[in-house]
Amino acid sequence: MNEGLPRAPSPPVGEGWGEGDLQVKNAHLLDNVRIVLVDTRYPANIGSTARCMMNMGISRLVLVAPPEDKNHEMEKLAAGADRIVQEASVAATLAEAVVGHNLVIGTSRHSGRLRKNVHAPREMAAQVVPLLAGNKVAIVFGNEVNGLDNRDLALCHEIIAIPSSDAFPSLNLSHAVMVVTYELFLASQAGTPSFSRELARAEDLEKLYRHLQDTLLAIGFLERDHPERMMFTFRQLFGRARLESREVSILRGVLTAVDRMREDGK
Repeated sequence: MNEGLPRAPSPPVGEGWGEGDLQVKNAHLLDNVRIVLVDTRYPANIGSTARCMMNMGISRLVLVAPPEDKNHEMEKLAAGADRIVQEASVAATLAEAVVGHNLVIGTSRHSGRLRKNVHAPREMAAQVVPLLAGNKVAIVFGNEVNGLDNRDLALCHEIIAIPSSDAFPSLNLSHAVMVVTYELFLASQAGTPSFSRELARAEDLEKLYRHLQDTLLAIGFLERDHPERMMFTFRQLFGRARLESREVSILRGVLTAVDRMREDGK
């Protein structure tokens, strides 16, 4: 029963594109979305997640430290989306899983008092889809019990928080995936113009953050025992900026100049 769900708006017919052509073009955009499941406890949730992805035209699945025993329930709940599970990439850590991605978006029920880069699924989808023509985007979901830990959240440039009832706010993993992928599918059908800018890759941002932390520790700006406190703020600041590769190179050049001056002054 889909009576309660809004219909996807009909995409406008652009110059040189028929309506069917535009839908094919938008479907290809979603190929640049990866759903990343971190430390999933129950194989059945991987199967049901694959089914949700297939419904919404997304086929790239990455499993971080998945359960070793893939059981019958996973195959049963995948029901027609078996190929997504069979072709899923496997990574030991989230850092490994997001290599090559330009935007990493985590999901969390706890937005946190100090976190600024938090969006509802519809708002995030409207921002992400125009970037897909030139960028790979990872949407990251934590495990069924605790979600993403702070170490994994630190690797996420922005956060999606799904609004839900205060009386029972916790969503099943596959339900959360369905909400997010539904909004991406809806936005992809709206004929949103694409942005040509290519964002810096996740691994290059991590190199910037390590360089920044080392330099700020060396000049005494960060607390040596708890550098992550201030680095959390820097990660949010640069996350909101959605840096391009050239901008990352400029910032690292500034840090290198600071390092050189500090060494010369010794």
